[in-house]
Amino acid sequence: MSTLLQALSLSAGYNAALVAIGAALLGIAAGFVGSFLFLRKRALVSDAIAHATLPGVGVAFLVMVALGGSGRSLPGLLAGAALTAALGLLAVDWIARRTRLAEDAAIGAVLSVFFGTGIVLLTVIQTLSAGKQAGLKDFLLGSTAGMLMVDAVVIAAGGLIALALALIMRRPMILVAFDAEFAAATGWNLRRIDMAMMGLVLAVTVIGLKVVGLILIVALIIIPPAAARFWTERADHLALIAGGIGGVAGYVGTGISAAAPDLPAGAVIVLVCATIFTLSLLAAPVRGVLAALIRRRRFQIRVHLRQGLLAMARQEPIFDPLTLAVLRRRGLIRSDGVPTEAGRAEAARTRRDELRWEIARAMHRDDPAVASYDGLTPIDALLTADQIAEIDRRIPPASGVTG
Repeated sequence: MSTLLQALSLSAGYNAALVAIGAALLGIAAGFVGSFLFLRKRALVSDAIAHATLPGVGVAFLVMVALGGSGRSLPGLLAGAALTAALGLLAVDWIARRTRLAEDAAIGAVLSVFFGTGIVLLTVIQTLSAGKQAGLKDFLLGSTAGMLMVDAVVIAAGGLIALALALIMRRPMILVAFDAEFAAATGWNLRRIDMAMMGLVLAVTVIGLKVVGLILIVALIIIPPAAARFWTERADHLALIAGGIGGVAGYVGTGISAAAPDLPAGAVIVLVCATIFTLSLLAAPVRGVLAALIRRRRFQIRVHLRQGLLAMARQEPIFDPLTLAVLRRRGLIRSDGVPTEAGRAEAARTRRDELRWEIARAMHRDDPAVASYDGLTPIDALLTADQIAEIDRRIPPASGVTG
């Protein structure tokens, strides 16, 4: 625990602090950029981009070794990953636009072919005597152990640049995500904006390979905006919340990985993301599961209360246990089933309200307020006093109900 606290308080060493800051910036950029992909409903594209980076890592290693290097330069490996990821993205776009295959089929084809090629290259590289192959498999699941200061600086700077570009381009990307036809009508080039969005995803994916790994980077791009969706209805707020969730996941995940070096950083970061997503799913105040259950329970109680009051007004027996429990809890009925004074008065008001609604539906069939009646809302919450007075004048005397 003390090691974890040291890592989270940035007191576990200069390199560990730099890695944590870099991972946090990467998480912020991934969550923010991923929001637009999430809103555009193209989350699977990030998976294709991520898997298409693997052959680039292998090719870059071979090229650097052929030029006399060790093959372990992170900028060089990321440049190779970016090149093949861009090729994979262009391949998906070309197949989806020029053939009869849907985009998901194009993604599946490109993802499997590029990833298979990358696995073959890594297998061949492990048999070579030249270069330093150790650590290349870290690009699959991510690892911060042994990361050099220059590597952390590259990741932090790349994440910051990607975030800045996403902030600059956020308006057209939000517009295209919500209403592509309107965006095209107002002069925006949809394909260019889509490719720019994919370019940002590509940049975040490549930058995050060392920390999260190509298999799990898609989770850091998609889970934060999915979690943020439970907390807001606005796109700009969703992007900010997603960036915050990604930043927290990156920071806390690398801290846990630093405290337990045997745990791969990428997997831990994704698990932190998943934990935040689960908490959001359960506890979000409007869209969360618990909030939905509370709303359902409150609606159920309102239904039983109104039906119980109407039964009391009509002097009908009440057998439903929940209805009886609701009426007793509110002091409207005694334990022996006899209505109290307050219960009789409330039952009379409810019966009058029901008669008013029957007349209102006949008088104001085209009134939106009447059409929106849910069977529970009091009439004075939707209609004006003058309308209610007119309705009361039409209540038949035989009903025994007065206004």
